[in-house]
Amino acid sequence: MSRPPRLWISSATPAKGEIIRVRVQIQHVMESGFRLDWNGAPLERNLLTRFEARLNETLLMEWEPGASISQNPYVEFAFAARESGTLRMLWLDDRGMRLEAEREIILSPA
Repeated sequence: MSRPPRLWISSATPAKGEIIRVRVQIQHVMESGFRLDWNGAPLERNLLTRFEARLNETLLMEWEPGASISQNPYVEFAFAARESGTLRMLWLDDRGMRLEAEREIILSPA
């Protein structure tokens, strides 16, 4: 992982009840362990094993990707804005890599 996640949020200051769309992409090799290197030895498996998104402590989405997911996975999800807080996203992989990204969501006054 050489770059931070690419993150887009439809609105960081939504009205209460507004639907917020989130798009996020990380750079990751997603090596299945089935390919061989130039010497014919298998490349070590290194897949994302978990993605989760939370607003404060509320779980919004969790995903356990598998070997069929392409490099640099892209995730899109939506949720209704019910409270202000910190939107946190977490990725874990086979090698113990832990990557986090966060954005503040602040409800606009009605």
